[in-house]
Amino acid sequence: MEQFDVIVIGAGPAGGAAAFWAARAGLTVALIDRKSFPRDKLCGGLVTGRARRHYAEIFGHEMPFEPEDCKTTVDFRYRGQSVGLIEDAPPLCATMRWDMDAMICGHALGAGAQDFTGQDMAALDPDTATLMLKDGRSLRYGVLIGADGVNSQVARHLFGQSFERARIGFGLEIEATDPHLHPDAPIRIDLAAAHWGYGWTFPKRRSTTIGVGGLLSKNPGMKRAMADYCDLLGINAPEARIKGQFLPFGDVRKVPGRGAVLLAGDAAGLVDPITGEGIGHALHSGHLAAQAAIDALAAHRPDTALHHYRRALRPLHRSLRMARLIRPVIFAPALEPSFARAFARSTTLRRQFLDLMAGDTDYHDILWQVVQRLPRLGLMALQRRRIEE
Repeated sequence: MEQFDVIVIGAGPAGGAAAFWAARAGLTVALIDRKSFPRDKLCGGLVTGRARRHYAEIFGHEMPFEPEDCKTTVDFRYRGQSVGLIEDAPPLCATMRWDMDAMICGHALGAGAQDFTGQDMAALDPDTATLMLKDGRSLRYGVLIGADGVNSQVARHLFGQSFERARIGFGLEIEATDPHLHPDAPIRIDLAAAHWGYGWTFPKRRSTTIGVGGLLSKNPGMKRAMADYCDLLGINAPEARIKGQFLPFGDVRKVPGRGAVLLAGDAAGLVDPITGEGIGHALHSGHLAAQAAIDALAAHRPDTALHHYRRALRPLHRSLRMARLIRPVIFAPALEPSFARAFARSTTLRRQFLDLMAGDTDYHDILWQVVQRLPRLGLMALQRRRIEE
């Protein structure tokens, strides 16, 4: 049986960040993923300022982008009608997860993590701190970090299910290459393209990522919403391969692990309930989980890793709770038209939304702006949170 200080399940942004940080600290690290890299993944691939800052903090250099990958024009729409065009937005950089995740996984392996990509976990026993791979090998760990996405096997072993179906989101996405799509086009966000969600159009050098996403329970006809959105954009969707995935769209795990087993990124539900951003929170939580492991192992108390991790996560959890509080004001059908009108009228509100995406403001500030502009409807939604249940 091989022994490691830290085992990381999942080699995406959260797992790659965790494995890199732990290996760089001198710990023995196993990085496991059932896929070999590069691999495909449903994600808009929009990298915010927040994500780029976390990346630089972890890896010690700026995330590489070509100049044409960075967008500063954002076109906001509501039911196809413009509600604001911002031409000097904070830079939002478009990437393909195929490339970015392979790069981050490579950083972790380059720092000394042992490569177990292309291997799947068969069993996990937290009581004995062991896991078994499907090829029959057994590994022992001091701390285990589950960064294996929304369908997390680690979460399922700990809690019996990876997510709560009543609270989960769902998204559909294509990579479109229609001739009329241009890589220099602005980023486009379409409010109400899905119920309790939105549509996105992210132009990139080789294709344009187009998708819709929202709460699964509110969208029994998500395929129809995707088809309607493609029609609105003039896209021949049947020509493109449609990808679908659950999205932890506000389904945050209050207790992200147990003892020496931690959950990070999508496995911990760390996705913004309004913007859908996950990459920045994945990098950040992977970093925090690794540091919690380092601290717990240094004290010879791996079972205290969750205590360290929960304390470090408090600011992020607080922000995501605030976002969930605001979400009905933006997405609830009864309030959506009023929010769209306020959004169209208020340059300040649009700016704050973009600053939020860039990581230059937080939900406390945007909450105040929303309530100021929608005093009656806003307060009603904030006081009656059951509206989204």
